[in-house]
Amino acid sequence: QVQLVESGGGLVQAGGSLRLSCAASGNIFSIHTIGWYRQAPGKQRELVAAITSGGSTNYTDSVKGRFTISRDNTKNTVYLQMNSLKPEDTAVYYCLADPRGWGTWDYWGQGAQVTVSS
Repeated sequence: QVQLVESGGGLVQAGGSLRLSCAASGNIFSIHTIGWYRQAPGKQRELVAAITSGGSTNYTDSVKGRFTISRDNTKNTVYLQMNSLKPEDTAVYYCLADPRGWGTWDYWGQGAQVTVSS
């Protein structure tokens, strides 16, 4: 069983930065993929970024060059550094874990609200 707890959300002006953290209850070294999804009102859930245990990353096109996902296995934490934020980045951001790399997100965090004002 893995528990994920997000932190670092908040209100920021357009052009600003925030860093989200996802702290896992156990050793994340064995978790194959950890990702960040976001859900905005009236919009479909979107996978924003993901990182594998080997360090491979992928991003949705709308955040490429602005967001960076990283993982610190010594702290059992995954980060999402968000720069040059836009109002359209406003959403609840969820941390997810796919322990075996099967494409199934078995564990979810409670979510962190990110609001970007124009």
